[in-house]
Amino acid sequence: MEANKTSNPKENKISIGQYAAYGAGGIIPIALFNVVGILVGLMGNISLGLSAFWLGFILIIPRLWDALSDPFIGHLSDNTRTKWGRRRPFLLWGGIATAVFFVVLWWIPKGETVEQWFPTESGYQIFQLLYILVTLLLFFTAVNIFEIPHGALGMEMTNDYHERTKLFSVKSFVGNLFAMSTPWLFWMANLAYFKGVGGTEMDGMRYVSLIIAALLIPLSIWWFLKLKEPKFVVTQKQEKSDFWKDMKMVVQNKNFIFLTLTIFTLAMGFNFVNLLGSYIPIFYIFGGDKLLGAQILGINGTVWAVTGMLAVFPLNIISPKIGKRNTLIIAISLMVLAQLSKIVCYNPNHPYLIIIPTILLSAGMLFFFTLGSSMVGDICDEEELKTGKRSEGSFYSVFWWFIKMGSALASFVAGALIVYTHFDESQVTKVDKLEANLNEINALIDKMEDGKTIDYKQLKADVLNENQEYAQLMQKDLLKKQENPYDLVPNYLDDKVALLEMSLNDTKNTIDYLNRTQFSKETAHSDAMYQSAISVKLDKINQNLFELENYFKNKILNPKEKDKTHYQELEKAVQKTKLLVSNKLNSNKEAKATLNDLNKEIITLKKQTPYTLLMMRVVEIGMPILLSIFSFFFVLKYNLTEKRSLEIKELLNQKTN
Repeated sequence: MEANKTSNPKENKISIGQYAAYGAGGIIPIALFNVVGILVGLMGNISLGLSAFWLGFILIIPRLWDALSDPFIGHLSDNTRTKWGRRRPFLLWGGIATAVFFVVLWWIPKGETVEQWFPTESGYQIFQLLYILVTLLLFFTAVNIFEIPHGALGMEMTNDYHERTKLFSVKSFVGNLFAMSTPWLFWMANLAYFKGVGGTEMDGMRYVSLIIAALLIPLSIWWFLKLKEPKFVVTQKQEKSDFWKDMKMVVQNKNFIFLTLTIFTLAMGFNFVNLLGSYIPIFYIFGGDKLLGAQILGINGTVWAVTGMLAVFPLNIISPKIGKRNTLIIAISLMVLAQLSKIVCYNPNHPYLIIIPTILLSAGMLFFFTLGSSMVGDICDEEELKTGKRSEGSFYSVFWWFIKMGSALASFVAGALIVYTHFDESQVTKVDKLEANLNEINALIDKMEDGKTIDYKQLKADVLNENQEYAQLMQKDLLKKQENPYDLVPNYLDDKVALLEMSLNDTKNTIDYLNRTQFSKETAHSDAMYQSAISVKLDKINQNLFELENYFKNKILNPKEKDKTHYQELEKAVQKTKLLVSNKLNSNKEAKATLNDLNKEIITLKKQTPYTLLMMRVVEIGMPILLSIFSFFFVLKYNLTEKRSLEIKELLNQKTN
């Protein structure tokens, strides 16, 4: 067991105000960094229908960019000399840029008009992927400009061995406090208030992101004005260093290498399956119900954040008693136990059991990453004793570069693993379009039920405009060279053209009827107005059902498809949905009750195959356990004990005096 006594001289104490200001900086690297990493992959796949593989591929590119930018940002921060210090200017501009690009990230150009710019659906998807890639590069660069100097500042705010751990614990505490709200972002984005009628969670996230930006910008100004740099008096006289010499110094420190490999392998293992952790509640526990899945993810995220907040207290009790390395081993053990508990706790009959592994995993993660950052500070003291230089920015940037490379590799592997599980994003997005059409009808019925307040003139104008736009889109679609994505369904193209022509004819008839009919409170008949308003929505539903039916037929006819029974059941659900739509949505009086039945069928249509659901759980549980074995091995090689750290501190004090 390591020694457990250390002094706490007043010069190494940090004020409450500095604790609060520094800790609030955890919002960006702990909360927003992970939110973007998870939600971009999740929403891009299930909201936009983009390939999980290609989303994983583009998520790795910003990490490769980090490989270049992080060390340079750290080196630049170490060698910056301004009247405001060498770290604080980065906090101001990095924080503001993070807020701006967090908003830009979610405003992907979309809609039927935008889709018409591209000759094929695949061309439109490439455009969406490129937009996401560019904005991710801008967002993560902004995060790095903030986080590398922020982490380096934390290392130099005190020389005390355990005070440094407390400081990073406060950062984790406040970051997790904010993280209590971030898992609910997906839930908020699913609310009609944010996504609008007929929108998806991606639409909702556009407006939710504005709330986050409104919080981050004033915080960035506060960090700049409030935080102090106690070492700047010394470091401003320090000679500026060569970048490559600093990098060579960092990679030659053996304790730094073993600590970094410990964090890298464990982080990589859990990041491999982080995205799958969002799919399992939605598609396994709740059978494809996004709203219920979002709620359990929100609750689970809140439990995670609360546990992370509370875990800082036992961390600061245990670590001084048994040492940082031994506490790190406890953290790894907690995380392995959390994975094993998922075997029982992933249970559709008892969904809230998912909270148990969350508590264990959150506590382990909090211990793990808080200690990691604190221990890098101890290594910087060791290096100062050898070289006489403070290079927190270089060490911290390389440390986080390895973690980010683990996340990058994990993002790529996560996408490949989702493809490996045969998750069907095309099925989900096709059903989402159908669900959006039904939500539009539900909103129309709500409006029609209160006939006294309806502005019939405005309603007629809106319906007429919708029909005219839809007619133009169908005409363009008919002029396009038709493609058959369902090569095993022989009559698809002929049936599609026939359906488009029939829908176009119906829409033109509706336009003619609206142009020659005057509606008012005195003369309008509710049923007639309803029929006119719903006609285009029914045409969209029929076209979406047609696409879904042929998609399932193609699966059933595919000789390589193993889960034909599953798709046969889904095709039956499509037939039931078609019957409900054709018989009971035409009447305003019957439609409301019918929509409830249709919503049940919608959930059924989102169900994934049994093979997919099994492989999601196997991979999500097993991969982190495997890589935790390597992490155990590396942490045992780390030998910078508390006793040695205290000796280094004393020697540094002697040199200063």
